[in-house]
Amino acid sequence: MDVFQLAALAIIQGLTEFLPISSSAHLILPSQLFGWSDQGLAFDVAVHIGSLGAVLFAFRHEVWRILHAWFTQFGERGQTPESRLGWAIIVGTIPAVIVGLLIEDWVESAGRSVLVIATTTIIFGVLLGIADKRGSRIQPIEQMTLKTALLIGLAQAIALIPGTSRSGITMTAALMLGFTRQAAARFSFLLSIPLILAAGSLKGVELVQSGTATQWHEILLGVAFSFVAAWLCIKLFLAALDRIGMMPFVIYRLLLGVALFVWAT
Repeated sequence: MDVFQLAALAIIQGLTEFLPISSSAHLILPSQLFGWSDQGLAFDVAVHIGSLGAVLFAFRHEVWRILHAWFTQFGERGQTPESRLGWAIIVGTIPAVIVGLLIEDWVESAGRSVLVIATTTIIFGVLLGIADKRGSRIQPIEQMTLKTALLIGLAQAIALIPGTSRSGITMTAALMLGFTRQAAARFSFLLSIPLILAAGSLKGVELVQSGTATQWHEILLGVAFSFVAAWLCIKLFLAALDRIGMMPFVIYRLLLGVALFVWAT
């Protein structure tokens, strides 16, 4: 990839990884519009590292408190809200891991159809709007239980279908369960950490096993662009969320889904 293509795709990935608008729907558009080839394993590894770095940096204080509380809960201190949140993240991650192992081959083939992505972009956009409108939005993230985390985790597993949006479906589930917008977004972002880490590690192993020459300049540029885009996205999204709600993203998803249908037909 040339620098412009790499920068554009890395920024798109960094922005759409955490906004509830589906990264797969956006990454398919440049290839369709400009004829860009597949990004390759090096790019996938780079944007995963960048996105992971961004969410860890943005939530570095929360992540440290959760890790510290989780490891010290087995001593005299016992469980705390932070250690329970750590358990919730673990429980919420399990469904996506299991489902991912079961349907990985389908996702890599039929799941990346433009029509599939257009359909899921619209359907789950409508569900996000309903959840934001009808959810009570009263529970803080401290009220996250293992049961609610599991339900959100089951929703997250659906996001393996391209066009669903991992962040979108987890926020939808959290809002439907009565959590505030901030709690829904924060838990969604924290829940992304183990999945991005796992996916990036798997892609890294694939890159090593492929035996292809490592394009270090592409990896470093991809990491930098995706990190900056993802970090800015997280900060601005959380700052504006209570003021604008989810409706702008719902409308955008509907327009995007219709555009994809028109393009595919």
